[in-house]
Amino acid sequence: MANSKVKPAFNQQVVVLPIENIVPQKELSLEFRKSTTYKRISASLEHVGLIEPLVVYPRGPRDYLLLDGHARLDILKQRGVTEVRTIFAMDDEAYTYNKKVNHAPPVAEYFMMLKALSHGVTEERLAQVLNVSVSAIRQRRNMLDGICKEAVEILRNRDVSPAVFAYLKKMKPIRQIEAAEHMHATGTHTVRFAKALLEVTRPELLVEVPSKRKPTIEATSRAAQAMLEQETDLLIRELKAVEESYGTDMLTLSIACGYVERLLSNSRVEKHLDKHHPDILGELRTLLTDVKPQKGKSPEVAA
Repeated sequence: MANSKVKPAFNQQVVVLPIENIVPQKELSLEFRKSTTYKRISASLEHVGLIEPLVVYPRGPRDYLLLDGHARLDILKQRGVTEVRTIFAMDDEAYTYNKKVNHAPPVAEYFMMLKALSHGVTEERLAQVLNVSVSAIRQRRNMLDGICKEAVEILRNRDVSPAVFAYLKKMKPIRQIEAAEHMHATGTHTVRFAKALLEVTRPELLVEVPSKRKPTIEATSRAAQAMLEQETDLLIRELKAVEESYGTDMLTLSIACGYVERLLSNSRVEKHLDKHHPDILGELRTLLTDVKPQKGKSPEVAA
């Protein structure tokens, strides 16, 4: 079991195939063809070209089942393209493809865009490739202006809406860090939550203190604010306590799983469990499968 080799999921060689020989598994809806995602893929194909080959499964001569790339294939067909670059999958299972892709969060996209601009790519060119306006590119370029580096680091790998940073900019750096920690601790990175954090921020922690407070802020609002701050601080303390014990817990779990793995490598033990305790054997195998990918990861990454 430990010595089994990993079977490649697809052939590494890129093959050019006639589009007419590729059979899609689904028909794209009219709604999807009007979506922003479809339009961005179309713009990228027009200005950059096909970057990632389509994934197909060869079922027979001139018969290839499309596993990944339905939007790209649809766009190429509409443009009258007759051939496309592909890679061959070893089986007809499409679940292992883009279902497991980790898309770049907004902060990572921001740094990627700055890098492209620093290498001479114009704002107009980026706007064409991403199918957005030049003003949208400029807004994204200025997204982190006024945000302290500590808050950026906390939100670097989070799916944060760019509009969230507009609210963080109204806070002083120390409050930006607190707000970013609140978002990280609660797993909530929405614009509504950022606006709520801004509303309960004390005046001395704001960049610009409003001249007049709204009359709607009464005693009940102040009490709710105090309760929110108290509950959030308690949640962050509990999260940090869990993080402190995470390393020791993972080490203990890894040692225990290593022992179980060596135990199951004994064919006699495995056969006995399979015959008399199949439910226990199944649970042990599931445990090993879940824990193995986490080995070597830091607590932050694994979280």
